[in-house]
Amino acid sequence: MGHSFDGIEEYDNPLPKWWFYLFLSTIVFALGYLALYPGLGNYKGLLGWTSVNQWEAEVAEADALYGPIYAQYGQTAVPELAKIDDAMKLGQRLFANNCAVCHGSAARGQVGFPNLTDTDWLYGGSPEAILHTLNNGRMGAMPAKGVMPNMTDTQVDQVVNYVLSFSGRAKDPASVEAGKAVFMQACTACHGVDGKGMQALGSPNLTDNVWLYGSTFDWIRQTVVYGRQNQMPSQSGRLSQDQIQILAAYVYSMSD
Repeated sequence: MGHSFDGIEEYDNPLPKWWFYLFLSTIVFALGYLALYPGLGNYKGLLGWTSVNQWEAEVAEADALYGPIYAQYGQTAVPELAKIDDAMKLGQRLFANNCAVCHGSAARGQVGFPNLTDTDWLYGGSPEAILHTLNNGRMGAMPAKGVMPNMTDTQVDQVVNYVLSFSGRAKDPASVEAGKAVFMQACTACHGVDGKGMQALGSPNLTDNVWLYGSTFDWIRQTVVYGRQNQMPSQSGRLSQDQIQILAAYVYSMSD
């Protein structure tokens, strides 16, 4: 007779044999696993397995399987490639897997990430420019207060009003006139005297009412005061040249 508690008696009976053998098998499995795979400090296991090696093997297998499909389009010029339906289906999948997280599934962008479906390009929308962007990435920098770090708060408000005047939205003519002088001193080196930007620098056009970070007074003021830092990562380490060629054609087709 075992212990009794609250009317329930506990008996000292042995566990079923299958339960006992199952327990032993888990110990054997654990010892075998630790011998074959890394699991104890710096011990690498008898099989020498690593997650990196497994990933590289799976990538190589995928490249061998799908590489010939991409290769048949890799030597075709971007404008011609953009007209091939099957290639664009591949491009759509590549875009969804590698670009949509920033630019959106419809490529219309979001705050801080440009819309790829219009004709407004920071670095140019030619096939060569798109290929350069994909292969090398881009580093965009808007310095705080341009090249005039001692700009006062009043001058910031004035230059913001002047920028708004490019798209016909300024409401204070006196502030606009004062802001023009500030703009000429602090902003023209990148955006040009006419405010239309420079694709060689990735400086946006301020006159077309297309905005990367918002078009309100407060949004533009925040950009002027604090600057902006943008990065488009290179895809050359992630995608093959054939895939980049197809992806460039897909992006080109959206604004062609």
